[in-house]
Amino acid sequence: MRIGVIGVGAIGSALVGHLARAGHDLLLANRRGPGALAELLRSAGPRASAVSRDEAASAELVILAVPWEQVPGALAGLPSWNGRILIDATNPVLQPGFRLAELGGRASTEVVASLAPGARVVKAGNTLLAAVLASNPRQAGGNRVLFLCGDDAEGKTVATRLFAELGFATVDLGTLAAGARLQQFPGGPLPTLNLVKLP
Repeated sequence: MRIGVIGVGAIGSALVGHLARAGHDLLLANRRGPGALAELLRSAGPRASAVSRDEAASAELVILAVPWEQVPGALAGLPSWNGRILIDATNPVLQPGFRLAELGGRASTEVVASLAPGARVVKAGNTLLAAVLASNPRQAGGNRVLFLCGDDAEGKTVATRLFAELGFATVDLGTLAAGARLQQFPGGPLPTLNLVKLP
């Protein structure tokens, strides 16, 4: 699969490592430019490349993993999503002070979805600490759990298959309105919960 990753900090880089090992073509975009990606590109291998934000967003599946204050800029002015999948791995944290952003009564991923009209948005990849997310998901004879939610059944199916290929087990929490609040950090009960699903 051709996968775009917008934001390659700790969470984005953790996901890139798994995706590279699975042999996907990766289009990586960050705010600081290609020079800041040199080490990650070396570790990810020849099927990863540094591209513009617009090019990363053109992939069939896109992972958004930028700090919350960068979300509007990361999604602004992009071409139509036309039903492509956007995996939201962000958390509504503001620094300094580790404050919950003002969301107007919505879950953070509902805010993301409103900024990406036409995308099939799936919330996933945001609840584990980056070091845990980056580690081998096959543990103790089972598979590390990733929570996900979304309003589009096909989008969730594609995301579930992708994460299963990477070695994760997924738990579907339902719609964005319901599930994203459970996943949201800070505020939800599921972030940092490290579970392994046994066969």
